[in-house]
Amino acid sequence: MATRRDTRSGSIGRRIAQRLADPADIQVDGDRPWDVRVHDDRLYRRLLTSGTLGLGEAYMDGWWDCDAIDEMVARAQRTGAAGRFTSRVESLRQRTAALHNRQTRARSREVGERHYDVGNDLYARMLDRRMIYSCGYWKDIGNPHDLDAAQEAKLGLIAAKLGLEPGMRVLDIGCGWGGAAQFFAEQHGCEVVGVTISAEQAKLATERCADLPVDIRLQDYRDVDETFDRVYSIGMFEHVGVKNYRTYFEACRRLLRDDDGLTLVHTIGGSRSTNTTDPFFEKYIFPNSMLPSASQITAEAEGVLHLQDWHNFGTDYDLTLMAWHRNIEAAWDDLPAYDERFRRMWRFYLLASAGSFRAGALQLWQVVFSKRGLTEAYRGVR
Repeated sequence: MATRRDTRSGSIGRRIAQRLADPADIQVDGDRPWDVRVHDDRLYRRLLTSGTLGLGEAYMDGWWDCDAIDEMVARAQRTGAAGRFTSRVESLRQRTAALHNRQTRARSREVGERHYDVGNDLYARMLDRRMIYSCGYWKDIGNPHDLDAAQEAKLGLIAAKLGLEPGMRVLDIGCGWGGAAQFFAEQHGCEVVGVTISAEQAKLATERCADLPVDIRLQDYRDVDETFDRVYSIGMFEHVGVKNYRTYFEACRRLLRDDDGLTLVHTIGGSRSTNTTDPFFEKYIFPNSMLPSASQITAEAEGVLHLQDWHNFGTDYDLTLMAWHRNIEAAWDDLPAYDERFRRMWRFYLLASAGSFRAGALQLWQVVFSKRGLTEAYRGVR
């Protein structure tokens, strides 16, 4: 691979980048796992002009490497070094997003087509046996490689918080490949309706739940017109968008039966209110997504639903993402349809996310709401 280390602009860019990275103890061309090895000096201009988008794209193009991207990102997040690379383009994106609804009905289907429909073969090799694409619950899991157990523990936690019982009618908003619906039908005797906007997810979920009281639909949650004992979403709220939060909570209220109705939101959250996501993740991973803040959730739920419980276990997502990373790295040779650039994109996505959770820059919340206020149905389970 050609290098441009001898250019004057490259030398200046290297000094600037090193000065910005110094607080995180990240060295350019260092020999520790979290140090960055630069293969092309054009990286520096790209980083300074395009921020994290440029960093991710340069990694996809092979311009730099790092043995522990997760730890590099964690160090940059903890010390604030990551924020020093925010570009002017990103500031413009945030101002533009404040004026427009980026999660309209038409645009909401884009993430299904570009991310969730990328290939069931990839997700089957990366995820647990139930194909749960969200944070596991590792509290009592002694083996950090036992992803199946962590995901079932998470589903058990949700079932306990919602007080699921045989015969209950339950709505799964954004049901993925049907793993949660399958679990609640098998283990708790529930009748589950699962809705998704991903055609590939709906197809596989229907196959997986064929012999169970589970109805999988390719449908927007806003178009559901029935009532349920319980409503939940797992890893879907990140795609709703702040301009639609009130609509989401009003839909949950409308869909819940009057007596002791409960709804649970399992979502990634951010410590600051914003209206966009990281530009690399917006372009390549989750288009039109954004992470809620606590204040955004409570403001939009106020007057619609009653807050029962707020549980944060964000460090568990670090363990989950690293498990996904190990799984997919071991599987690439069996997935020839994905080229090297895609593999590097996916690796950067998983490891950068793990680092952000490790640093506490991202959090994972389970929030329980009731329709009528404090109720016997919620048992405060942790």
